[in-house]
Formats: sequence, structure tokens, C-alpha cells
Amino acid sequence: MAKVKPRVKVPRKAAPGDVITIKTLISHPMESGQRKDKKTGELIPRKIINRFDAKFEGEDIFSVDIAPAVSANPYFEFSVTVPGPGEFQFSWVDDDGSVYETKKKIKAA
Repeated sequence: MAKVKPRVKVPRKAAPGDVITIKTLISHPMESGQRKDKKTGELIPRKIINRFDAKFEGEDIFSVDIAPAVSANPYFEFSVTVPGPGEFQFSWVDDDGSVYETKKKIKAA
């Protein structure tokens, strides 16, 4: 399987109270468990990202449960009001319990 790679775009600076847009994308095949391996004919095991969470300084700001019907490389875009300078934390949880995480800081404008 290809390496799972999360990517996030957060503005570098924002004034407290500003509404910003955050964009996230994770490179992941999102295998549904319904396809067969072309060489062996056996089912390819299910492996999907089933949860995405975004936090600011440990406080939940956005979360979603993901269903198997979501395409490969899930992309989320959402807006949030910035309370001040700090750090966003992002996590994606896989069926097998793997957690992929990244962080982005934002400074006061």
C-alpha cells in the first residue's frame, strides 16, 4: 500500500475573531473490502479512514465519522473562528487502529 500522507492548509496568521478556511487531504486508498485482488482472486481486506478530528489547543472544532462510500484520498474543507494564536491538531483514524496526525500553528495578525 502507498504511504499514508496527511496534508493541511491553515493560514499562517489571523486576528482573533477572524473566520478562516482550513483544507485537509489525506493520501489513502480507502479500500472498501469488496474488491478482489486481480492476481489471487481473494478479497482485499477493508482499510478505510473512519474518523477525522480537528482541534484547536485541545478543544474540538470539527469532527466527522467517515463511511466506506467515501472515495480514496478524503478531502475536507471547513471554516472556523480563530480565538487567538495557537496550534491546530488534526487526526485521522484507520480501521486497523492506525492514527495519522499533523499539527499547524497560527500566529496573531
